[in-house]
Amino acid sequence: MKIPRNVFGRDRADHLCKRWDYHESHQTGSHIILDSETPTDYRIPIPAHKPLRVGTLSAILQAIAVHKQVMREDILRGL
Repeated sequence: MKIPRNVFGRDRADHLCKRWDYHESHQTGSHIILDSETPTDYRIPIPAHKPLRVGTLSAILQAIAVHKQVMREDILRGL
């Protein structure tokens, strides 16, 4: 599945909070820090940039997919 080119960091963080059991811990500068306790404790920074670069978004998706033990395409479907 092709990675979209127009995803904003804030939108991505909101999506992860609503559908993937993350919650916003805090914001440091231009990075939104998300935490999740399921299946294990995990923290990931999401840049609050407009739009996210494709490589950055790809790395975020890969890290979440590994942590949640799902396919990257499952996370992309909700964008």
